[in-house]
Amino acid sequence: MNWNGVLPAVTTKFAADDSIDYDLFFVNVEEQIKAGVSGIILGGTLGESSVLEDDEKLELTKRTIAYVNGRVAVVLNIAEGATKKAISCAQAAEEMGVDALMLLPPMRYTTDHRELVAYFSAIAASTTLPIMIYNNPVDYKTYVTLEVFEELMPYKNIQAVKESTRDVSNVTRMINKFGDRYKILCGVDTLTMESLIMGADGLVAGLVCAFPKETVILYRLIKEDRLAEALKIYRWFLPLLELDIHPKLVQYIKLAEEMVGIGSAKVRAPRLELEGEEKQRIVDLIQYGINHRPVLEKFHLQEVN
Repeated sequence: MNWNGVLPAVTTKFAADDSIDYDLFFVNVEEQIKAGVSGIILGGTLGESSVLEDDEKLELTKRTIAYVNGRVAVVLNIAEGATKKAISCAQAAEEMGVDALMLLPPMRYTTDHRELVAYFSAIAASTTLPIMIYNNPVDYKTYVTLEVFEELMPYKNIQAVKESTRDVSNVTRMINKFGDRYKILCGVDTLTMESLIMGADGLVAGLVCAFPKETVILYRLIKEDRLAEALKIYRWFLPLLELDIHPKLVQYIKLAEEMVGIGSAKVRAPRLELEGEEKQRIVDLIQYGINHRPVLEKFHLQEVN
């Protein structure tokens, strides 16, 4: 598994009848691939996994694997409350041909250290798939500590962390403690540049869903140490990236996808589409970003092997 680069946490597209709109979904996926992402992550918060039926998740995963056809990695998110269910999901993913897993701590119960290690260990032992642990104590109330990662070191398929603690210093703490044992991917859009400069290997990104080219070029400029050029893009991007850290990030990012022509603002209840003053405010912010998009052609990038 190549944990370097940009991995979009893609949204799930819905039709007027509330079914999954696969045609539009793959329009967006194709734009991500053309922009140069390293993988596609299914079933995260942006994917509205909590309102998808199990058979829909299965069908979405199968169709994505077939469509992508090996061009980039397909990563499936697992967010379950029961260890047994998480193991079942991991094994089913491996049978389907998923390339890797993104794994959250147990949902709806805040584990202690011993329980968390046991949970991650049981899932890692049940599959050969590479695993990225999602460390997001802000939204999910469970902090995956350095001590937990230390106990998980024997599991070679636990390879990466989605670093969403909101503390950019944690990138340095992980590197100081573990060297290159764990790949580190920034999981908070508003810390993209800061995390990459401090040594993160990649991004699990949200606004990439609407702005794939800008996200990938920003990543590559930083990795080429062209920080002055990267900063020009980042300063333009930051007001848009802040949409990713709002409770309505799904509605906001889907609206951005619709406005740039590679998605739809349709969401599933209990989420509702934006309206009134709130919608106008977000539309104005996105439109300003669209109107002032950086000219990407002037950034001459090295060829990627």
